[in-house]
Amino acid sequence: MGKVLPTASAVAGTAPGLARVAAGAAWQTAGWGLRTSGRAGIRVARAMVDQDVRVGLVRETAEAVGIVAGTAARIILPGANQVMELSDADYQAAGQEVVLARTREAEASQDSLPVLRRRGAELLDRSRDVWADEQGHPAYARILDELAPDEARMLLYLLQAGPQPSVDIRTGGPAGLVGSTMIAPGLNMIAGRSGVRYPERVPAYLNNLFRLGLVWFSKEPLPDPLEYQVLEAQPDVLEALHSVKFAKIVRRSVHLTPFGEAFGRTTLVDEDSAESAYPEHQAPVTGGADLPKA
Repeated sequence: MGKVLPTASAVAGTAPGLARVAAGAAWQTAGWGLRTSGRAGIRVARAMVDQDVRVGLVRETAEAVGIVAGTAARIILPGANQVMELSDADYQAAGQEVVLARTREAEASQDSLPVLRRRGAELLDRSRDVWADEQGHPAYARILDELAPDEARMLLYLLQAGPQPSVDIRTGGPAGLVGSTMIAPGLNMIAGRSGVRYPERVPAYLNNLFRLGLVWFSKEPLPDPLEYQVLEAQPDVLEALHSVKFAKIVRRSVHLTPFGEAFGRTTLVDEDSAESAYPEHQAPVTGGADLPKA
């Protein structure tokens, strides 16, 4: 413990210790309390002549380096009649506390390499456990947080009703022999058939479901041509067809991915319905998925 000095010489006696603590905090924990070294220097200078500033500086320094309240009390006790000088041993202990705190913080980080390797090893251990009972994919909880209510209705409809027809409207006729321009991509009847609240958002909903790996967009049409006859009579399809002199229809389809089907069975239906037989969806193939534009 440092030498006890009279109150009259408290400022001069504690200034060196305060300066070392402030400099150490600014160097090792920049941004934790004292924002810039320039501001820290100004405050240290003011602390040499102002008791209140000195008390506040020590409090902030103690918090910045993770020192407990008792350590701060060893430096300055506000309102007391005497001040203790911070010894070299105290300063070294404070520095060690900073290093330990930062080490613990790094080890606790979910992105640190030791933590990632440990979690990977735990996954492999669980994969070898024949008695482990995995209840659904661990990503399901996160996906539920990223779904809109309308998107859940769309997924449930796709699960129960099966793949849905979709059409692109492109320019055709003589111009189509040289090049074809997209007029309206990915038109479908999912909004009306699933009963979503905001049908105008369906293209954006499909984008999100595609992003989450729950649906995909096949370039192949459904085998039943009647599905397309109903779709091609819809107002939005007719409007796109009549917007240019020559237009053509390209038939496509919307499917659940295997992951999306498993997600729907696990989260969107009850236990009894989860084992029911639902319409079959095609599995996506490489290069066979086109994301419709919102």
